Amino acid sequence: MEYIIIGLLVVLVVLMLFLLFSTSHKKSDSLDLVQRLGYFETNITKDMASFKGDLGESLHKDFTALNEKIELRLNQINDRVNERLDQNFEKTNKTFTSVLERLSKIDEAQKKIDSLSNDIISLQSILTDKKTRGIFGEVNLKHILANVFGENNDKIYKLQCPLPNGTIADSVLYAPEPLGTICIDSKFPLENYQKMVDKNLSSSERELYVRHFKADVKKHIDAIHDKYIIPGFTADQAILFLPAEAIFAEIHAYHQDLLDYSYKKRVWITSPTTLISTLTVVEMIIKNMERDKYTSIIHEELNKLGVEFARYKDRWDHLAKSIQAVNKDVESVHVTTEKISKKFQIINQVEVEKLGEITHEDSQQMD
Repeated sequence: MEYIIIGLLVVLVVLMLFLLFSTSHKKSDSLDLVQRLGYFETNITKDMASFKGDLGESLHKDFTALNEKIELRLNQINDRVNERLDQNFEKTNKTFTSVLERLSKIDEAQKKIDSLSNDIISLQSILTDKKTRGIFGEVNLKHILANVFGENNDKIYKLQCPLPNGTIADSVLYAPEPLGTICIDSKFPLENYQKMVDKNLSSSERELYVRHFKADVKKHIDAIHDKYIIPGFTADQAILFLPAEAIFAEIHAYHQDLLDYSYKKRVWITSPTTLISTLTVVEMIIKNMERDKYTSIIHEELNKLGVEFARYKDRWDHLAKSIQAVNKDVESVHVTTEKISKKFQIINQVEVEKLGEITHEDSQQMD
């Protein structure tokens, strides 16, 4: 605003100088010119003061309105920022809570893994001994048979069953003919298998243990064939149960010669999974045979039931006819009762003529 006032004053001075220059030759009018300039200066001063006041008031209003708008906008921005901060804080809080829950689950899983590691170490220490490995396989075999056929189902299977040749099979399965009695024995060739798959050993050493592993498996197959296939008592086949899926998979994937040898000796190699499938099939065969055994009995009973039902139908038809006859008799008795009632009413009222008419009607109906 100061620059504007200075500019106006400069214009005023220039204008005065121009007037003085243009009227310098007229000395007679100098006094009049001075008066006019004084009046003009006075008016300009008033106008400048009025303009200054109006300009200041206008600027003050503009600045006040601008401040109000800025303050309102700042308040809106502040509210928006607070809202966004609250939303982000809520999301962050939820994320943090979710992270804590996941960390808690991870901690629980880690504890379970530690417990499982201890169990595995304990299991490894148990499986290092041949006797404990044998017990481990027998227990697995018992659980599988119990899950498929039920506990202590001696009609279908028997554990630790003595045989006529003096041996004791881990389990004997009484399958229907033509299968017959099948012996199941658990074997667990672990030592040479672990060395055979150990990557830290050299190829020559691992190849040596492969031969030892095959020799162990063939030894078990021969033992089962010689002890648990008894002509005239058992079936001409037996089952070798491997309680480890890994050993079973190793044999089927890389040792076809062992499978061929087992087929030749009629000893079927199974794992927990394949044994469950085999026993489930046997269970279905037994159930179907039991169902077929009672089919003739069921058919005979159905025929007897058909005869009884035909007899029931005849008796029901006879009873229906009797009920219809009784119903007609009841209707006749009802009609007669109505007539007798009317006659008694007429007699009580001593209406002889009406009585004669009713008697005449009854005689006509009897005719």
